[in-house]
Amino acid sequence: QVQLVESGGGLVQTGGSLRLSCVASGRSFSSLNMGWFRQAPGKEREFVAAIAWTVTMTYYVDSVKGRFTISRDNAKNTVYLQMNSLKPEDTAVYYCASARIITRNKEAYDTWGQGTQVTVSS
Repeated sequence: QVQLVESGGGLVQTGGSLRLSCVASGRSFSSLNMGWFRQAPGKEREFVAAIAWTVTMTYYVDSVKGRFTISRDNAKNTVYLQMNSLKPEDTAVYYCASARIITRNKEAYDTWGQGTQVTVSS
């Protein structure tokens, strides 16, 4: 059983930055493929970014490419999502999740954190 805890959300203005963190426990973090998803009010949860246990493999949804960076520190059992140039449409609850494979498909992720709220105002 993997446990994931997100933190780092908050309220920022358009153009601002936040760094989300997700700490994993319960199994070997270095073997996990990790993803970030978000869910805006009234919308389905959508893929944002993923990073493989082989750290060179990363995926992003087109809308965040060039603005968001996913990274991991295996020594700290932590995955990060650095979010720059934030836009109001980035407003959502952000969740981290783990999967056996690296994928954009939320159905492949079997463990989820509780979520952290990101609100971008204009």
